Amino acid sequence: MTTQRFATAFLLAAFVSSPAAFAKVPKAAPPVSERLATQNALFEEAWQTNLKLSPTLATAVGDYRYNDQLGDNSLEAIAKRHEINAGFLARIKAIDATGFSEEDRTSHDLFLRNLQEGMNDYDLKDYEMPVNAQGGIHTGLADLPLSSPFDSVKHYEDYIARLHQIPKALLQTEDVLRAGVKDHLVIVRFLAEKIPAQCNGVIAADPFLIPTKKFPASFSDPDKTRLTDAITTAVNTEVIPAYKQFASFVTTDYVPYGRTTLSIESLPDGKRRYQAAIRRLTTTNYTPAEIHAIGLKEFDRIVAEMTALAKANGYADLASFREHVEKDPKYKPASEQAIVDDFDHYIKQMRPKLPQLFTVIPSAPVTVEAIPDFQKAAATHYQTGTPDGKRPGRVSVAVSDYQSRSLINDEAVAYHEGIPGHHMQLSVQQTLPGLPEFRKHGGNSAYTEGWALYAEQLGKEVGFYQDPGSDYGRLRSELFRAVRLVVDTGIHDMGWSRDQVVEYMRQSHAVDEPTIQAETDRYISWPAQACSYKLGQLKIRELRAKASKQLGSKFDERTFHDEILSGGSLPLDVLDARVTRWIGAQQTKTAAN
Repeated sequence: MTTQRFATAFLLAAFVSSPAAFAKVPKAAPPVSERLATQNALFEEAWQTNLKLSPTLATAVGDYRYNDQLGDNSLEAIAKRHEINAGFLARIKAIDATGFSEEDRTSHDLFLRNLQEGMNDYDLKDYEMPVNAQGGIHTGLADLPLSSPFDSVKHYEDYIARLHQIPKALLQTEDVLRAGVKDHLVIVRFLAEKIPAQCNGVIAADPFLIPTKKFPASFSDPDKTRLTDAITTAVNTEVIPAYKQFASFVTTDYVPYGRTTLSIESLPDGKRRYQAAIRRLTTTNYTPAEIHAIGLKEFDRIVAEMTALAKANGYADLASFREHVEKDPKYKPASEQAIVDDFDHYIKQMRPKLPQLFTVIPSAPVTVEAIPDFQKAAATHYQTGTPDGKRPGRVSVAVSDYQSRSLINDEAVAYHEGIPGHHMQLSVQQTLPGLPEFRKHGGNSAYTEGWALYAEQLGKEVGFYQDPGSDYGRLRSELFRAVRLVVDTGIHDMGWSRDQVVEYMRQSHAVDEPTIQAETDRYISWPAQACSYKLGQLKIRELRAKASKQLGSKFDERTFHDEILSGGSLPLDVLDARVTRWIGAQQTKTAAN
């Protein structure tokens, strides 16, 4: 007691006698374990909040607590989410990540980065343009019958509850579109004109009745009758009229205000808007001019490889080889189903080869399906299954106007969308141990699309692309991604017309005519996204070359691929730093041995 009193009196005297004594004494940072626990709790709180606010996301990741909800799409809800995210941003900024492991520091930085980009997008009011040439809420809702579980009566009842909410969701989207009109944030008019046709396509196809045609055998007849009646009534009296109303609104109250200029830079704060899209989707700080130049350089490199392939197969030049391949009837699909079957064949033949490329191989199933006619503007794409594998991943293949399509690119695109591309990468990511949920189910386009484009070449490394036409298709697929760098920046920064884009793509011979038309509209309505493929692929190739050079005979492509996938979807600069550390660790391990 006495000693303690003396020490206190001494300190008080020191403060009184020295002006510096009044300076604020820095508060010691909490221990690492406490700060890490705070961070992990924040991650979990944010994830649970996201699932609650985005019920269809919860369904997609296999969490069925909110299966009877669609979520709130109103302007008020958008503002509330922004407010919530601003709170999360302030809280992550307050956490000192000093002393965290590299993985925990990465999670800290990614969480902060994602939220900050969300703040920037909100400031630009990107949310006021929720529809585009590929679709929007109207096509997304039409996928509910394919993306929801239907293995219990409760799941059917949840689905019915969602059907009742569709009219409200579409009306809320009308309000958002009206706000866009007021702020001069509208999509290009001729693209807006496609939306009513998409709605009419949904009405004609009536996918909402699909669940009534595939009841589980365990259901009783009274349950089947009751559920069928409830679904049919909701669709006919609520859903279909709501789609008709939405189509009418777009035609009357939105299309007339559509912009006539293609470039995103014609919108308010346009230069900043395009650069923000580049930053978010490519995770780089490249300028449009730099991206354009990379595209032109890659175009020349790939054409040189195609020319070498042509000569290796006995042709005098690329033009004669291309003409032969593109006119060969064996590459012309006989039906829409023939395209689906082609993709299924290539994905199945790749699976047994995966041990040559990876040591970690997911068992999650994948299916192949045709894109429905009402979504025919969409490109071939992948939709993630659930982490438990109960709902498989889905490769949705573009088949419309099949007579004008070609099978030449199918092998490459099958590896891109299926395995070892998107399905492989996302199946691994969903089950990575020790990562917060937002990293298991989030990501960026540069990484995911960069990996998928990189994965196309892996078929070559395990002995596929034996057919010269298919190997030409592999290079043509890569050329297509180089073309995208040129035309995306051409549209949005250099004032290219739609006709200029179409002509450039035709001259490239990178894709068939239906794809040219659909892709041109995609680039107009989704600025910078198409740039992510090639830039991501180039980064992964660069890192592989670096690892191979520095590790020499100790380089193993399987462990390199495992490392690329082991952190989930990362911004390219973060991926670079991660792989660089891995190379250093491999060198240390080799030296120790």
